[in-house]
This record gives sequence, C-alpha cells and structure tokens, in this order.
Amino acid sequence: MAGSALPLPPPPPLSFHSPQPNQTRHSSTFTPQTPSIRSRLSRICQDGNPQLARQLFDAIPKPTTVLWNTIIIGFICNNLPHEALLFYSRMKKTAPFTKCDAYTYSSTLKACAETKNLKAGKAVHCHLIRCLQNSSRVVHNSLMNMYVSCLNPPGSEYDVVRKVFDSMRRKNVVAWNTLVSWYVKTERYAEACRQFAIMMRMEIKPSPVSFVNVFPAVASSRSIKKANVFYGLMLKLGDEYVKDLFVVSSAISMYAELGDIEASRRVFDSCVEKNIEVWNTMIGVYVQNEYLVESIDLFLEAIRSKEIVSDEVTFLLAASAVSALQQVELGRQFHGFVSKNFQELPVVIFNSLMVMYSRCGSVDESFAVFVSMQERDVVSWNTMISAFVQNGLDDEGLMLVYEMQKQGFMIDYITVTALLSAASNLRNKEIGKQTHGFLIRQGIQFEGMNSYLIDMYAKSGLIRISQKLFERSGYAERDQATWNSMLSGYTQNGHTEETFVVFRKMLEQNIRPNAITVASILPACSQIGSFDLGKQLHGFSVRQYLDQNVFVASALVDMYSKSGAIKYAENMFYQTKERNSVTYTTMILGYGQHGMGERAISLFLSMEESGIKPDAITFVAVLSACSYSGLVDEGLGIFEEMREVYNIQPSNEHYCCVTDMLGRVGRVDEAYEFVKGLGEEGNIAELWGSVLGACKLHGEIELAETVSEKLAKVDKGKNFSGYHVLLSNMYAEEQNWTSVDRLRRGMREKGLRKEVGRSGIEVAGNVNCFVSRDQEHPQSDEIYDVIEGLAKDMRGDSYLTTFPIVVTPSLELEE
Repeated sequence: MAGSALPLPPPPPLSFHSPQPNQTRHSSTFTPQTPSIRSRLSRICQDGNPQLARQLFDAIPKPTTVLWNTIIIGFICNNLPHEALLFYSRMKKTAPFTKCDAYTYSSTLKACAETKNLKAGKAVHCHLIRCLQNSSRVVHNSLMNMYVSCLNPPGSEYDVVRKVFDSMRRKNVVAWNTLVSWYVKTERYAEACRQFAIMMRMEIKPSPVSFVNVFPAVASSRSIKKANVFYGLMLKLGDEYVKDLFVVSSAISMYAELGDIEASRRVFDSCVEKNIEVWNTMIGVYVQNEYLVESIDLFLEAIRSKEIVSDEVTFLLAASAVSALQQVELGRQFHGFVSKNFQELPVVIFNSLMVMYSRCGSVDESFAVFVSMQERDVVSWNTMISAFVQNGLDDEGLMLVYEMQKQGFMIDYITVTALLSAASNLRNKEIGKQTHGFLIRQGIQFEGMNSYLIDMYAKSGLIRISQKLFERSGYAERDQATWNSMLSGYTQNGHTEETFVVFRKMLEQNIRPNAITVASILPACSQIGSFDLGKQLHGFSVRQYLDQNVFVASALVDMYSKSGAIKYAENMFYQTKERNSVTYTTMILGYGQHGMGERAISLFLSMEESGIKPDAITFVAVLSACSYSGLVDEGLGIFEEMREVYNIQPSNEHYCCVTDMLGRVGRVDEAYEFVKGLGEEGNIAELWGSVLGACKLHGEIELAETVSEKLAKVDKGKNFSGYHVLLSNMYAEEQNWTSVDRLRRGMREKGLRKEVGRSGIEVAGNVNCFVSRDQEHPQSDEIYDVIEGLAKDMRGDSYLTTFPIVVTPSLELEE
C-alpha cells in the first residue's frame, strides 16, 4: 500500500458575487454567480456521470488544460481508468494547442497504475521528460506508484523505482512509503526496514501508511524483538496511528506471521473502535493458524456486537473454520444461522457451504445446497464437481461436467484438474486422454498441469506416456510436484529401478525432496526387498525433519512391516506424534500380515478410543488380520459393527475377508452359504475363488466342483487362470487325471496361462529376482543344488510317509 500520490480534489464550492457598489452590506439578498464550466463538469463526474461530462466537454470549442484534466480525473474517480487513458491520448493529439501540466501527467500515471499498463506508463514517462521541465513531487510520486503497480518481480527493472526516487530533489513521506512498499513487493524485506529507518533519521515523520507498508517486512524478519520495536514506535506517535484501523489490521497480521497469536489478540483487544475489517483480520488469523474453536467464538462475538455489521468475508471465514473442524452438525447449525441473516444468500456463500459440507464428508448435503441455488457461477460448478471427486463419487463428478457444458459454462483449469483426478481414481485412460486432448486444443496451461497428467497416465497403467511427458518437460520446467508424480508413477507400476534412477537425477538437480517424495519412494524398497535402502531413507527423513510427517511415518511403518521388521514398524508407529486413519490402518495391516491378530484388534479398539474414525480400508485391514489369525468370532463382530455402528456399506474386499476368514478355519459350508446369500452382489470371481481355495485347503472336492461351476459363469473370459490351476491341483491330489486333463485342455483352448510368480531378495546390496523354474540367474546351477539338498533334508522318511510324491510328467502344470 504505497499511498496515492495523486490528489483528486473535489470541485471548489460555488462562488458568490461580492456586493455591488450600489448595494448596502446589510442587504439580505445575494445573487449567486453562474458556476464555471469546470465546476459543472466536476459536479457531473462526482454524480457518477463521466460520460455525460465528456459529451458536454465535446461541445466546448477550445477546451483548456484544466477542463481536459477534469474529465481525466472524473474517469479515474469513477473506476474507468481505460477511458482516462484514451482521453489522455486524444488530448496529446491536440498538441501544440493544448499543453499537459503536472496534474495531467499525475492523473494519467494513476490510470496506468490501476490498469497495470506498463507500456502506457513508460510512454507517459517519456512525454513528461520531453514536455515538463521541472516535475513536481506529485508527478514523481505518481511515477513511482505507477512502476510499483505495473512491475511484477522478479524482473530486470528492479531499480527503476529507486532511480525515480533518487532523481527527486525533495522527498516527502509519500515517496518514502512508495519506496518501502516496492522493497516489500520485491521481497527485499531487510532493505525495506532499512529505508524506513533512514526516513526516520532524516526527521520525516511517518504516516499511518508507513507502518502498514513496513509491518509485512518486519514479519518476514522472523524477529519478535524487531516487531515490538516498530509497534512501540507506532504507539509512541499517538492516537492518530493507534486508532488507524488499517494499521491495527496490519499489526495483527504481523504478529500472526511471527507465530505470536497472543500478541495479535492483544493488538485486537486494544483497539477501541473496531470495524468489520479488523474483526475479519483477527478471525482470519485464528483460522489460518488452526485456532478453530477460537475463530468460531470470535465470529459469534462479532455477530452479537451491535457496533458492526458482519459482511460476506466474516461468514466465509467462519465457514472455513467449520470445514476444518469437520463437524457436520455444527455445519448444519451454521447453515441455518447464515440463512436467517441473509434475505437472499450470495453465490459466494452458497459455494462456501458446499465446500463445508464436502469437507465434513456429507456430499449429499453439499449437492442439496447446489441444487437449491437459483443462480450459479463457474465456481459453483467446479466446487460441486471437486466435492464429488474428492469423496470418491467420480462418475457423478463426470456427469456434472457434462451437465455444466450443457448449461453453457466454459470448462476452466479447475474443472480440468477435477477431470484428471477422476480419471486417475477410476484408472480410466480414455477419459484422461480426452481431457489431455482438450487441454491441447484449447491451449490451456496452468501450474502443476504436467504433474496431474503424469499421475493420471501412471495410474491408468500408461507409464510410458507418463515417462514421455516427464522427459519432454525438461529440467527447467520440472517443479517438485512433477518429480514426485514421476517417482510415484514408477513405484505404483512396479518399475522400482527406474524410481531410484529418477530420484538420483532429482538430487543431482538440487531439488530438495519433501515428505511426498519420501513417501513415494519408500514402497519401492519393500517391492525389491531392500531393507537396508529403506533404513537409509528413514535416516534421510530424520535428518530432513520429515520423519514426523504423517504420510512419511505411515510409509515407514508400511515399509518396515512388509520387509518383515514388524518391531521396527511398531516402534515407528508409537514414535509418531501425529497419527491419522492411514497410520493406524497400516499398522493394523502389518500386525495382520505377521499373524498378530489380537494386537491388530487391540490397536483397532484404541483407534476408536482416540477419536479417529475408521474408514472402509481400516475394516479391510482388521478383518484380514482376524482371518490370518483365525479370530473368526471377533472378525464377524467387527464386520457387523462396520455396518451398524459406522454405516459403512461392505464392498467386495470386505466380503472376501469374511469368506476367507470362515474358509481358513474349516467352516467351508458357512463360507459357501455366506457368498451364496449375497445374491447378485456376490457374483464375482474373487469371492468364489476364495471359497474354492478353502475347499482345496480342507479337501472339499465335491463342493469345489460346485464352486468351479459358479466360477465358470462369473469368469466371462477374464483370464482367471489361477482358479483353473487350483482346481486342477485338487484333482491331481485325488489322482483324478481325467479331470486334470479336461481342465488343462480347456485352458489351452481358451489360451489361459497362469501368471508366473516373481520374488526378489537383496544380497550384498544387489537385488536378485526370480520366477518359477528360473534358469536366467548366473548362479542358477548352484541355487538348484542347494534347493535339492534342502528338500532332501526336509523330506526324510516321515515326509515321504505323510506326503506321497506323485510323479506325472505328462500332466505337469506350468506355474
């Protein structure tokens, strides 16, 4: 806030005749003089009719410079700076009959500043150098203000404002304010404070605007002591400064940026006559610093105050606080209160209510707000589309995009990001490609676009397209999000070696990894079985102060758990100060995979007690843990609790857990009846495949044949060859070679082939990968000799008695 250097004076009051000589001084009758043309034009502009003033001006044969200036200033005062510039251009064309003066240039420079028209501003600068021999301080101040407004740092013209400042013979406080604001804008905060100090030493008294400008620079110094010095100076200068509400708001923000929220509140409380902007500043400070309860309390105090009237910003800030609290009941109360306070809710308030309900997890109520709107803008559509996508309703989001276009609204980059996110979530490469094509055709570019595209293609399984986009972007164009998307894409698609190659390149480019980077790489360590590399990344995250980030902590727990180091995973979990549902779910899953079902259930119960609401994935983890450990009754109880207490509708994954749970402990008939009782919902291969696995485990050959018939109906050519192999092995154990031959023949006719298993182990820093019957490893002969020796030691006489070896070379299945 530089402070305007352009005085825009109102027209002088109407003048009156002096008494005529033949009139007595005691006469009560005065004849008013006819207002001057300038006064008339100025009055019309003040009434909000600058175009009418211009039409009257056009009727004047030879308008003077004063009249030209009146129209230019009239346009500016009525927020028509473009028209002011056009009128100035017209004035210049009348030269040499009309000469511009200091007021012409200062007012035109103000128009350039308001329109951010640097080219026009430079032209006016050239005009005044050629035409105005001795520029006044008003002109210099306007020139500085124009450059501060029009230049966007960083740029090559950093010092142009300083050059204008240095060219001034005499500098007033307005010039110093403009210079300080310029240094703040260009993020040279120490220099801004230094210039303020120089101004004080030159005994130029600061204005309230001086403190408004310098407080952001003080905040950036990260020094509470310096802030107290500047604030103390402001108090010393008296009531004019203390009672200035812009200064109060700026001081509140300064202390908040320094992290001293209590000092911000003291400044707020010391202000006697607060306006709504001061209230909003303090509420905003609470919201931004996550003092959510305090922000709600202050909002309630503001609306109860009879001295002020809350505006839209007040309600928007309160809506943000409610959203962050994620308490839907409080949101409903707030919605009712807002409806009572506005005869007709503004669109921006409707939009904030949609965001609030969405973040509270009530997307249905968010959509109800959307439907109730009489008028919608593009933000309304984007808000609702994003709410659907963020709450897992990707198909609904896509349909709303289609409806948005039907209603005549143009898709913008916000809509596109939602579309790409939906395509990523659905793993739908067609929608992703169409969206990418739309971006190319429309020439749309936005920050982070490459990272969205790379992520979308990677999640759709098109990792090579992601790679091409990444390589095409070039090092200079890649931001941290782009690197992270590529790393995550490689990891998700199992390209672990390429993950670490890209990570090494990222470090070579001096791109500092953040929490997302580490969380993206850690899963790759468990994929290749590199426990040591995982520990190195853990050490890196500790050194970079990233280990307490909830995403990094969750990834570390997952990595240690999958690497077999469950004790490391447990220690990491309990050392983490901030835990969310993902952290708990990862630890529960780790316990389950290591057969620690009771610990998994205990942690699940403590999660409930801590107030963290389990989601659908958490229940998959705890049900799996119950299945691995044979805790059937406990698992069935948790399954019922999920439906009745948490109102989470079971998915195929939950049904698979229950089926597997029953099948593992021999309750195969119950598992069969459970899946059969699901009706059409249970007609999926994974469920019947789980029953078939239980049949093999417990030798239920007759039931297996029934289940295999059901599998044949739901298979529908989706290459579920593993189930055919499973049933074939059951027949082989029963020595039913006719059925084995029939199944193998059917697999050959359908072109089915079981996917080859793959495993890896790290030895001396090298990862060795194997597949079934692998002959590619350079030490394969020695490996098979060791395996044969181990097999002989393991078998012995008792093994041969218990498990007879059936040699069937002609019918041997390739696995």
